[in-house]
Amino acid sequence: MKKLLLAAALLCCYAAQAQKLTATERKIVASVQQNMPQSEKLLERVVNINSGTLNLKGVREVGTVFQKEFDALGFKTEWVAMPEAMNRAGHLVAQRKGKKGEKLFLIGHLDTVFELDMPFTKYTRLNDSTATGQGVNDMKGGDVVILAALQALHTNGLLKNATITAYFTGDEERGGKGPESRADFIAKAKEADIALAFETATNLHTVATARRGSSTWQLKTFGTAAHSSGIFKPNVGYGAIYEAVRILNSFRETLSKEQYLTFNPGLMVGGSEVNYDEAKARGEVVGKTNIIAPTASVAGDLRFLTEDQKEAARTKMRAIVAENLPQTRAEITFSDGLPGMAPTPGNQKLAALADQVSRDLGLGAVAAGDPGSRGGGDISYVAQYVDCLDGLGVSGKGAHAAGETINLQEFPLLVERAALMIYRLTR
Repeated sequence: MKKLLLAAALLCCYAAQAQKLTATERKIVASVQQNMPQSEKLLERVVNINSGTLNLKGVREVGTVFQKEFDALGFKTEWVAMPEAMNRAGHLVAQRKGKKGEKLFLIGHLDTVFELDMPFTKYTRLNDSTATGQGVNDMKGGDVVILAALQALHTNGLLKNATITAYFTGDEERGGKGPESRADFIAKAKEADIALAFETATNLHTVATARRGSSTWQLKTFGTAAHSSGIFKPNVGYGAIYEAVRILNSFRETLSKEQYLTFNPGLMVGGSEVNYDEAKARGEVVGKTNIIAPTASVAGDLRFLTEDQKEAARTKMRAIVAENLPQTRAEITFSDGLPGMAPTPGNQKLAALADQVSRDLGLGAVAAGDPGSRGGGDISYVAQYVDCLDGLGVSGKGAHAAGETINLQEFPLLVERAALMIYRLTR
């Protein structure tokens, strides 16, 4: 009897939530649910194609699969090639233009971190709620969320007047060097009003209104080569390695407690002779313990939430570098990488939309997550031009690692949420 009462209560609760959806929106949800077996088959198909960033053939093959799916929905598709010297596969773009609602820019990527020389894991259901496979979570699952949502809208004739660009990059995990890598991506995003990115969802109730950017820095220090017995003497000084250590420790003392700011020295070499290959992040050193090192080199990254935070950190780091120990000198250079995605009011409005749609579906509240918990993503390249929201892809565990999984129970719910968000934005 208690079980019957509980089932009845749940049914009444679901019915009450369903009343918050329009008749059209209920049809969209029904279409998502009806098509989920085909959506999972599509996911399995693309996961079973290795598309590590440097496997250009594999990236293009995955792109071709998705291209045919977009063609069937009436999108105009194209392949944006990259210069041969960049050694990147290029990007898939699918567009359609209408006259109603917001102009949307939907972001996915075709490549994964799993290169051809790594062990291959095919799509495998572990149980009714979990599947594993290369890129199933990051981010082929997110790509399929985009397509499954658009397919549900297409089934109900709701794409006819929408303006949507879906842009699937081919080198998100290892971006090609040079402005050409994202020039077309940025240009097409500027034509939109809103960007929605389908990177991994932290969970069903969290989206990303902000993401940290990343850049790199290179520190070089110089000292006087001499016998180790003369260390610290006025005419010899402290040597390059002590100067490098002083600077790194001062970075830590000065900047380590600032929210959302991190700076990691990932590689350090020093000695009598140092050969450091910046492109390969590899160093060769010749040194003796009885010789004071004349040179040292440190390479690191810097992560930040806003451009102002990045520039303020760089200013403090330069000042620390300029305060040298006796008989030493130092220099630091910075290289820009991925910009930050700041938590703007426009981004928060999109999070509020995700929250409302989720509540209307009976899935509970949605809130913005901690920007410090996410790495960089393609959406950051366009965050200064349009309102943005990320973390709309599938949920799961272990992204970028063997055994990466997708939560199959939440998969259809995230598609439903995405479909209704796109529907409401394009009215």
